[in-house]
Amino acid sequence: MFLQFTIKDIIDILLVALFIYAIYTTFKHSGSKALFSGILTFFVIWIIVSQIFQLRLMGAILNQFVSLGFFVLVILFQGELRKMLTAIGSTRRWRSLKRFLNKEKREQDLQDERRIIAPLMLACMNMARKKTGALIAIQQGIDLTPFAHTGEVFRAEVNARLIENIFFKNSPLHDGAMVIADNSIIAAGCILPVAYNTDLNKDLGLRHRSALGLSQETDAKIIIISEERGRISFAYRGEIHQDITTDELQLLLQD
Repeated sequence: MFLQFTIKDIIDILLVALFIYAIYTTFKHSGSKALFSGILTFFVIWIIVSQIFQLRLMGAILNQFVSLGFFVLVILFQGELRKMLTAIGSTRRWRSLKRFLNKEKREQDLQDERRIIAPLMLACMNMARKKTGALIAIQQGIDLTPFAHTGEVFRAEVNARLIENIFFKNSPLHDGAMVIADNSIIAAGCILPVAYNTDLNKDLGLRHRSALGLSQETDAKIIIISEERGRISFAYRGEIHQDITTDELQLLLQD
């Protein structure tokens, strides 16, 4: 006898698949991929033991773990859950949906976003050539205001000379991060969360670890310029691209 699938069942399966994929990507970018795989494996074993083979004793033991599993997951993954809920509730995402429905507004916003790339590229080229250290976070979907308030908050046009002056080694704000949101500089001298992954390259400095830490908690695009070697790096979604060219940086920013 064949199973009867309706449209409702197909939608249900697709929603579950999307939900699992969203959780997987969140855990992957936060460095908890192996832990997520372990939990998923345990869940599959529980289904096989208790639902398919109906082993009563082993099933009863696993059921006790599953009944407490929700509270354990909330404790273990409070950071990842906070990130996922923040992304869902981000007002910027709702504005993005509104722009998607409004073609003229969408095209205007794309032009505005591309307009800031030119001064950013010029500033990065000059700072890399002069070996001026820099850390620039560009807001995407998740709001960066909490991180902006750890530094000096202001609003200014994205200007190459201004960016270079802020990161000049004698500037009081050069050690922190710059935050760009809504096509404007909104803060400088900001403190970002540091990534403590054990598998990170030991040669990575505090700027690179801070960029990676922010990319694990948000969807921001982060530019890093090494003060020692003048090399450009780029962090996004929990991954860092080291020693990239200005052409590669431009493609990553436009993506």
